[in-house]
Amino acid sequence: MSQNRNNQIVEGFDDEKDDGLAIRLELCEDAPSCLLIHLGGRIDNYNSLYFQRSIDKIIFAGYRSLIFQCASLNYVSSTGIGAFTYILKNLKLKGGQMLLSHVQSRVYDVFELLGFTSFFAFTEDDDAAARELSQSAMPAPAQGNIFPLYFQCPRCSARLRTSKAGKFMCSSCKGRIVVDEGGTVKAWAG
Repeated sequence: MSQNRNNQIVEGFDDEKDDGLAIRLELCEDAPSCLLIHLGGRIDNYNSLYFQRSIDKIIFAGYRSLIFQCASLNYVSSTGIGAFTYILKNLKLKGGQMLLSHVQSRVYDVFELLGFTSFFAFTEDDDAAARELSQSAMPAPAQGNIFPLYFQCPRCSARLRTSKAGKFMCSSCKGRIVVDEGGTVKAWAG
């Protein structure tokens, strides 16, 4: 699928790119809130924030059941495992769920070495996973009900949380941040 196809599924999805990680989106048949996310390349210290921001766009667009198709994902660092953990927590807060499919043995070994295999669900059958997720899916929260919101500081990338829209100061860099009602996060100069 082309970049245009990703943007048709989630508006603005491909506005940001990373040379080390390819992400291709595919709608799941018969499961409207489910999305198959094909990952290729690597998730490491250099692109884990890009990965998280990309998946946050998907969650914000209303997808609550995510299947990460990892057949072409060659490497995941401990920071990459942290990114998957962040995504899982964010999804659970919104009544969502995720599965990892076709995980290569060397990638699975990192999950296992770090003790995370019990936190994530793994599968080898994308169609069965989509059916399972759609049958157990919880209704999505009303559009606009995005708080509490977990996000990265636009200046220092510290992980932050807010329960409402407003103006805030980053606890790490003391930079000023504004979060609007739609969940858009921006550095604030005023």
